[in-house]
Amino acid sequence: MTIPIVDDETFGQLKDAVERFVAERLVPNEMRVEIEDEIPEEIVAEMRELGLFGLTIPPEYDGIGLNARQETQLAMIFGGTALAFRSLLATNIGIGARGLIFEGTQEQKQLYLPKLASGEIISAFALTEPDTGSDPANLTTRAVRDGDDYVISGTKRYITNAERAGLFTVMARTEFDKPGADAISAFLVPRPTPGLTIGKKDRKMGQRGTTTSDVIFDNVRVPASAIIGLVPGRGFRLAMRVLDRGRIHIAALATGACRRLIAEMVSFARERRQFGKPIAEYQLIQAMIADSHTEYLAAKALVEQTAAIYDREGAARTEASAAKYFATEAVGRVADRAVQVHGGAGYMSEYAVERFYRDVRLMRIYEGTSQIQQLLIARQLLKGA
Repeated sequence: MTIPIVDDETFGQLKDAVERFVAERLVPNEMRVEIEDEIPEEIVAEMRELGLFGLTIPPEYDGIGLNARQETQLAMIFGGTALAFRSLLATNIGIGARGLIFEGTQEQKQLYLPKLASGEIISAFALTEPDTGSDPANLTTRAVRDGDDYVISGTKRYITNAERAGLFTVMARTEFDKPGADAISAFLVPRPTPGLTIGKKDRKMGQRGTTTSDVIFDNVRVPASAIIGLVPGRGFRLAMRVLDRGRIHIAALATGACRRLIAEMVSFARERRQFGKPIAEYQLIQAMIADSHTEYLAAKALVEQTAAIYDREGAARTEASAAKYFATEAVGRVADRAVQVHGGAGYMSEYAVERFYRDVRLMRIYEGTSQIQQLLIARQLLKGA
């Protein structure tokens, strides 16, 4: 069982501070990020000052040390604004640092975690490849042993925060006569390492301000001590363990986006008038609002239950997949209804629902597509039976 490091009173104060920060600083800057496709540096500095880059990093490494339940509450709050803001923090508090927290040596942790917690460096999780997205066990990036070193060659794709990253967690094949998971190792690769280059910034449908890029490894030489935990062949299982909690986080983020979309729907429906009265008085509008709120409540309950299981048992493989699957599919439906309630206005960029409609579409893809979650859920149930 994960015992909360942050007591309820202290967490309540932190939660209040994050709610104010989102309402007073992030929401008013949403359109600026959309137009400039960049998070303002003064906002990044304020995030560092609030300690947001170290939310889940243990206090002994200068982080705050939130458990899964506490993390999901803050993720829901960040879901209520442009997703780019949370994305900047995500790799430090999630997939980019989690493997190091789980299995890193004390030396590795002491070297990197305090810098990640302060936001001095940004991390990135380099797993996806051009031909291996949902099938990471068959990735082709190679790390060939050469004396006391490994030489890494390959290309990673759609890597979040690659442009800003100072540290990459890189999954690479270290065994070439073994199939699947046992052949993969996880490496810590600093940004200045010779042979590591960043591709051009991707242009995306939504989530402007969130940067993704290719990361190219051209005979990148790292010491064997760069392997997380110093044990080769554990990379794939570590990645799956990292994604377990990451999927709970994404589900919470989607749930928070549902809440914001419903608020936008309700506000617009009360103000917009057609045929002499607010459209909120029409039953078909009410039905869309009711359906959306019901799905929001269901997603919230599932996320909270899954986070509690994770904290109690240290894992929640099936539940995390179910939460991620349901909540991200739900927010897609809620976003669609929000645009419909807004009518023609919902197609215009000055309304938040237009941006959310594009932004939340990615949630059903990253950290495991909805279809992959379906397969994982079914396989776990069949295996248990």
